[in-house]
Amino acid sequence: MKLTFQYVPSPDLSAAVAFYGEVLGLDEAWREDDGTVAFWAPDRSVQLMVATTDQPAGPMYLVDDAAAWAAAHAGVPVRVPSYPIPGGTVAGFADPNGNVFYVFDQRQRR
Repeated sequence: MKLTFQYVPSPDLSAAVAFYGEVLGLDEAWREDDGTVAFWAPDRSVQLMVATTDQPAGPMYLVDDAAAWAAAHAGVPVRVPSYPIPGGTVAGFADPNGNVFYVFDQRQRR
């Protein structure tokens, strides 16, 4: 598992982009359609991914195969069922305190 993104939902993407880009001064990493913008963390180790989707905020971990990870961790509660993303799939899980984290793969981009 590699921490790759911190997912931050936002109902107003323009306001979020202005805040993270102009107020906090983060560098934009990429955009996808009209619903997602990613920013580099200052040390460029991870990206802050701001999106108009309404899933809970949380860290996103890259794995080789999200379905295999889920099968190997069947006791971890699913909070966001698996769904396709560009190049792969993602699903959200809960830790013992109910905090959400995501596991995703990019198998189709390899």
